[in-house]
Amino acid sequence: MKFIQENIMQEAADELLISRFKSTGDLQYLAAIYQRYMGLVYGVCLKYFDEETSKDAVMQIFEELIVKLQQHEVQNFKSWLHVLTKNFCLMKIRSSKNKEGLVVSVPEFPLMESGQNNHHDNGISMEDNLQVMEKCMETLPKEQKESVDLFYLKEKSYREVAEITGFDMNKVKSYIQNGKRNLKNCMEKHNARQ
Repeated sequence: MKFIQENIMQEAADELLISRFKSTGDLQYLAAIYQRYMGLVYGVCLKYFDEETSKDAVMQIFEELIVKLQQHEVQNFKSWLHVLTKNFCLMKIRSSKNKEGLVVSVPEFPLMESGQNNHHDNGISMEDNLQVMEKCMETLPKEQKESVDLFYLKEKSYREVAEITGFDMNKVKSYIQNGKRNLKNCMEKHNARQ
């Protein structure tokens, strides 16, 4: 009987498992859905941490899900989990830096196409880079800022950016390309001053 139940849970839609978890609080439903996306969560964590820290983060994110899923209406679990995971990693980096004054190795930003990776050996931490990026985002023209934010940070396609903003597709591509270049230039100028 247990085998049949496990089989049903493996094939059940994400929404059904979330609904059952929310109504019963039974962790087996949450575990069944989380197992589907553990590879995704682990992969995102590896962009920020080493293997051991990433494995720990996967378990901590599961524990966070127990609370967060009860608080939020989730339409697309995979996308929501992806954002939750990135936010978790960034918050963990911030809190560890605040506690220990650590300088963390920085994965290459998709927004920065310079040949250099800003790792701890040049003294620029992930937190510093994020703060610089946020400041530089504010300097972009409105159209570029909105397009870059949707495309890179919210991971929308060109078509989705065009639909959301109402901009023509060619304009969207231009805003993203110019915004990325302006953002990169701004960040390089700021980091050169350090």
